[in-house]
Amino acid sequence: MNSALMFSKAKDDWTTPGDFYERLHQEFRFGVDAAAQLENTKCDIWYGLGSGDLGGYKCALTRPWAQYNWHPHWCNPPYSLCREFVAKAAQERLRGVLTVMLIPSRTDTRYFHEHMWDANKHATRPGIELRFVKGRLRFGGQKNCAPFPSMVVVFRPE
Repeated sequence: MNSALMFSKAKDDWTTPGDFYERLHQEFRFGVDAAAQLENTKCDIWYGLGSGDLGGYKCALTRPWAQYNWHPHWCNPPYSLCREFVAKAAQERLRGVLTVMLIPSRTDTRYFHEHMWDANKHATRPGIELRFVKGRLRFGGQKNCAPFPSMVVVFRPE
């Protein structure tokens, strides 16, 4: 295994595969893209680089998502900020926001155990649904599939 490639942060902006996103959009009807760029946003309402917020992605982490809690949120975060975006989605779940995230399937990370998995109960934490993606995704504009497995995490409001 090429672990240098597997855990590289050289590439941070993995554009969601269109057909993959569409299947989730059909199920959830997203209204907000919580981590986007002008070139790849999936929704009319979005947070991130080029959204008019000088803070870029950091702004998505500091602003309240609950201002749009009637819209399910889509989030394919920059992978160098996975921990921060997972913590934000977990926090916003408590404020009534449904967030669906596409992130690397790294069940060994602290953020996985802090926000998604309850080791004492050997189960997901309340309001968390995990969907492991079969195979490797081919992110938008890429010749090859991702060098890592992916998962979809649904943060359902209380």
